[in-house]
Amino acid sequence: MANVYHMDGMVVFVLLMICTCAYIKRVPRLKDFFLSEKQGFFGVLYKGAVIGVRLHWLVSLTCLATGVYLLFLK
Repeated sequence: MANVYHMDGMVVFVLLMICTCAYIKRVPRLKDFFLSEKQGFFGVLYKGAVIGVRLHWLVSLTCLATGVYLLFLK
């Protein structure tokens, strides 16, 4: 949990949340359960799914850059 307070840990956490929410949006049963509300905590999940679906190329490049950074530079 302490890794979330560092910048690289926070970036990894946000990327994992965005990728997970975008995957959930593609599964009908999970979409109805998690992404039906657009306010509160589930609203954050909904917005993460929208970012993941609309900006998938930018998210994938950021995941690749983060992976290279964590493997080789850290």
